[in-house]
Amino acid sequence: MRIQNCWFIFVLAGSHFSQAESIFHNPLEDVNFAYLETKVREYGQQAGAAKLPNFVLMIGDDISPDFSCYGGPLHTPHIDHLAETGVRFDHAYVTASSCSPSRCSLITGRYPHNTGAPELHMDLPDGQFLFPEALRDAGYYTAQYGKFHMGDYAKTAFEVVEDVSYREDPTGAEGWVQLLRERPQDRPFFMWFAAYDAHRPWEPDARETAHDPKTVRLPAGVPDTPVARQDIASYYDEVRRFDHYIGAVLDELRRQDVYDDTLVIVMADNGRPFPRSKTSLYDGGMKTPLIIRWPEGGIAVGAVSDSLISTIDIAPAILEAAGVPLPDEVQGISMLSVGRQPASSIREVLFGEQNWHVQRYCGRMVVKGDYLYIRDFLPQLAPLQLVDLQKGAYAELVRLRRESGLPPEQEELFSTERPAEYLFNRTEDPQQLHNLAREPERAEELRLMRALLADWQAVTGDSIPEAHEMTPDRHDRDTAKRLYPGMRPSTGTVPGQRAKATKIH
Repeated sequence: MRIQNCWFIFVLAGSHFSQAESIFHNPLEDVNFAYLETKVREYGQQAGAAKLPNFVLMIGDDISPDFSCYGGPLHTPHIDHLAETGVRFDHAYVTASSCSPSRCSLITGRYPHNTGAPELHMDLPDGQFLFPEALRDAGYYTAQYGKFHMGDYAKTAFEVVEDVSYREDPTGAEGWVQLLRERPQDRPFFMWFAAYDAHRPWEPDARETAHDPKTVRLPAGVPDTPVARQDIASYYDEVRRFDHYIGAVLDELRRQDVYDDTLVIVMADNGRPFPRSKTSLYDGGMKTPLIIRWPEGGIAVGAVSDSLISTIDIAPAILEAAGVPLPDEVQGISMLSVGRQPASSIREVLFGEQNWHVQRYCGRMVVKGDYLYIRDFLPQLAPLQLVDLQKGAYAELVRLRRESGLPPEQEELFSTERPAEYLFNRTEDPQQLHNLAREPERAEELRLMRALLADWQAVTGDSIPEAHEMTPDRHDRDTAKRLYPGMRPSTGTVPGQRAKATKIH
């Protein structure tokens, strides 16, 4: 019996056999088996800890899938390398096309109205689940550098927080490599790197030649004028700078010989900062680039996935990779299996929302198959973002509307008589220009989307306030003049508040 126990202990020792053997120096009858088993368990724990993956999450600010690996107009060699050696997701969506609601959703794995911070400039409430905290509790070193925008409570998930201001570092990425170099060498790590690129305002990049405005690709909603073209070119410059800092991080991971042991994720918090993109429920606002790489973890190499992915699926994937149990609070589904088998899928439908972003707005989005459904709860209010009204492409829309009029997809931004429902075929109409909601032959698809949205709202507690109860506009809708100081007003009911959605798991 004692010989059987001895054999079992050697199996546990694994790669630490030589260390266990040094303990086993006496004749068999003199061995202290309890002591030996204790030491072998310790070695096994050390071996297990050494095999835990590291994580680097790099988040762009206001960036659509405009990278060259997506067929976009930008040359992004470092991001392209990740796609060539990992998996590119072509149908990944954020949960909100606003910065802070999207980030609060990402760190919790929950829908914005369930986090308690569904609107811009809302801090994540105390008590919400934070996946980096779960990693830290499991022994991970957790650190953050760059844009934070989630409030003080969310900072408790990290051992190191470098919440640099825009004035301190307009890239939000200058300290990424340094933070990697300063990490403890005896623990697995999780890095939350969040750039300010490509958020307005623009800054020139001295390392590179500026993009030529004449060669840019204009998305729907952006007028073809020299000013608007320069606006897009400046956005290109900042996306390229984001790619530069990603390359610096990859080089440092290689230098530390942990590149293949690290699950690298590149994404954005919402779409490009232009009309019909950021703050909209169109693909231009809600679709995010998403690329992952982790060859040691079985992630496919050079693959493309058409699977629907929500950014709330990232938190459970990271926890699964780390072997950390998934709590009931998390509403996402781990996307790790899709990374390993890109042709597989984890969801047939996904949902998104857009709420107050310096002004009243409330809409919901459903994606299923080829179809995108949008329900606008405030079609009587123009969606053009007042905070950007005097900037670049936005200012050009105002000028052109006054001087010569606008095409329908641009005039829609000023409309106070929009339809309450939209239905688009994402494959045939990728820029969502042709609303199918009123076509009789689409009645069945419309009925299904309505039912899916109603069920999701009921299950998740997505209570929609009446228009007059919502958070008020920060700017006057006629003059764009600021109506009060501070980032947010002190009044207003937010989605999910009445249903106590923060308590729903």
